[in-house]
Amino acid sequence: MRNWLVDVGIVAASIVFLAMPAEVAAQTSGMTIPRTPDGHPDLSGIWQVLNTAAWDLEPHIARPDVPAGIGVVENGQIPYTPAALAKKKENYENRATLDPDRKCFLPGVPRVMYMPFPFQIVQTPTLVTFLFEYVHAVRNIFMNSPHPAGRIEWWMGDSRGRWEGDTLVVDVVHFNADTWLDKAGNFHSEEMHLVERFTPIGPDYIDYEVTVEDPKVFTRPWKTSMILYRHKERNLRLLEYECYSFEGPEIYKPIHTP
Repeated sequence: MRNWLVDVGIVAASIVFLAMPAEVAAQTSGMTIPRTPDGHPDLSGIWQVLNTAAWDLEPHIARPDVPAGIGVVENGQIPYTPAALAKKKENYENRATLDPDRKCFLPGVPRVMYMPFPFQIVQTPTLVTFLFEYVHAVRNIFMNSPHPAGRIEWWMGDSRGRWEGDTLVVDVVHFNADTWLDKAGNFHSEEMHLVERFTPIGPDYIDYEVTVEDPKVFTRPWKTSMILYRHKERNLRLLEYECYSFEGPEIYKPIHTP
């Protein structure tokens, strides 16, 4: 009974907390957005998501070491093909050892964007760089330039950006198939194509939306969205999160050393 009550309480708290973005958008409408000298929104700063997407993009109850969440996928469910859904279920059942994150691989995109750690945006007219506290990951978004030709398989893909009004639109391709979308086994292939949209809705909030397309895995494109929150603590800076690889029950091996 106690565990059931705890789960219900966590779900209720998650619903209240994750309902905040709409309220945030309403409260920040009309607020001044910081801008760069060229007139575009200034996204520079340290940001972080405050949700449970890193554990599971879809709605889920609380489990040991997993907070409950109402999900961030449009319509609630990722549209897998039947074969891909079977693989996703297999991934979930074996997530303790199969999750690439447990092997200290780079988390990939979009997963790195909603890992529960802060990240910093450094912005210039030609390059927007994301510096992540988690495993020192780095994303470079090259502005107004095409993707390299041919097929290239990178852990973090290749990101090319452009401005549409006040929205930074990022097209991402050239993935490998070795990253997951969360800890629950949601996955993709090397043919995944992302379109990210970063839209400031006030000086301290960014509406982050991702459209995911992968014909080898999904029956149609689907969307996920969430709010990025700006950190405003004094003397804040990125710290270090080193990764430890899983090698068996209660055995962890550090990958990086100071």
